[in-house]
Amino acid sequence: MAKKKQFAVLGLGRFGRNVAITLEVMGHDVLGVDWDDNIVEDLSEDLTHVVNFDIRDERALTQAGIANFDTVVIASSNLEASLMATMLCKEMNIGEIVVKAIDERHAEMARRLGATSIIFSERDTARRLAMHLVSNNAVDYVDIAGDIKVLSLLAPKSIIGKNLIESNLRGLYNVNVIAVTHNGKTIVTPPPTYIFAEGDKVFLIGSPVALTKFEQEI
Repeated sequence: MAKKKQFAVLGLGRFGRNVAITLEVMGHDVLGVDWDDNIVEDLSEDLTHVVNFDIRDERALTQAGIANFDTVVIASSNLEASLMATMLCKEMNIGEIVVKAIDERHAEMARRLGATSIIFSERDTARRLAMHLVSNNAVDYVDIAGDIKVLSLLAPKSIIGKNLIESNLRGLYNVNVIAVTHNGKTIVTPPPTYIFAEGDKVFLIGSPVALTKFEQEI
């Protein structure tokens, strides 16, 4: 089972709130932070831990225990606040600092101040980011339509050496293998006798709940 992680999301606009809520729904510990009392109040029923303070305030970050989090996502649209929070998180030795950048200039400054990842897009990327943050081997997570999603990832150790029937992914997780890339060649709808090998890229289709269950239990 995937290790439960702790995430802090600083800035709860459209992007930040989607990342925070998605991570919490997936079963991880999430702290949401925003300077706006109204936003914090609105999200109090969606997030277990959501607080109000200025993310430029080093003392407030320290009191919130930010240094203890595995990953901090800085999603503020305020350039000064975003850069200051990035610098402070770097000083706290946060292992993974993800910054939503306004533009390339913002991105470059954030990298120099300690950002380990840069995100540019908005709501359509929030769920994909959440999946990447909690996954050890996820390659991509794509919305197709409605409740239909496709997850592509490196074949987990639990299925290597097994064929499609033996892996029983449909029975165990309610997901279906729609393709496998092996040694650079993609096999669409592989036969039931196909044996998964190390390094294979596997494409799974299913609901968000089913794919999340698969990711957490492999």
